[in-house]
Amino acid sequence: MMDLTQRQWVKHAVTHPVEGFEDMRWKKSGSLKIAFFIVFLLFVGQVFDGRLYGFQFGVPYDKTFSIVPYLVKSVVLFAAWVVGNWSVCTLLDGEGTMKNICIYSAYALVPYIVQLFVNVLLSHVLIRDEAVFINVIRIIGVGWSVILLFSAVRSVHQYSPGKTVFAVILTIAAMLIMLFLLVLFMSLVQQIWIFILSVYTEISYRFRV
Repeated sequence: MMDLTQRQWVKHAVTHPVEGFEDMRWKKSGSLKIAFFIVFLLFVGQVFDGRLYGFQFGVPYDKTFSIVPYLVKSVVLFAAWVVGNWSVCTLLDGEGTMKNICIYSAYALVPYIVQLFVNVLLSHVLIRDEAVFINVIRIIGVGWSVILLFSAVRSVHQYSPGKTVFAVILTIAAMLIMLFLLVLFMSLVQQIWIFILSVYTEISYRFRV
């Protein structure tokens, strides 16, 4: 079995979608630090994709910039995937730990992240009639990451292809449930905060009067 550095394992996993993650599993390789850095790059790529696109391809920007939507589309969704997959696959006798799920899933996102940065760069070079090149790169990046993510789930849990598809579907369902509960929780917190602020304002007004 090959002996690679942690950075080389990322390249090996990305360029060998069939056996890359399987090799990582047998070598017990993968870096949590690199995984977190990849997720950070995902966040940066989402910001670039949303705010720095060329004017010929971009949409009109809001005057105010909020970091929350980009955090949700990157960090929150990734965390929901990791927790959801770990929860579901624990019930399905999966062998993967939360650490390994995090590492393998982050590595699988590399092609998607690369296409974000490449397309932002191309959007400042190409004209609108050449948008087909941007679309092709996006399709390749997304498709490649989907294949890698499927391979990562299969390898980390040692599932058959059919069971992997079933686990992915259940993971997506778990993500939707978690995000729904998160929205309800945030709404509840907001209502409590508004109530406390109203009470404080009323008491302050009474004391001044």
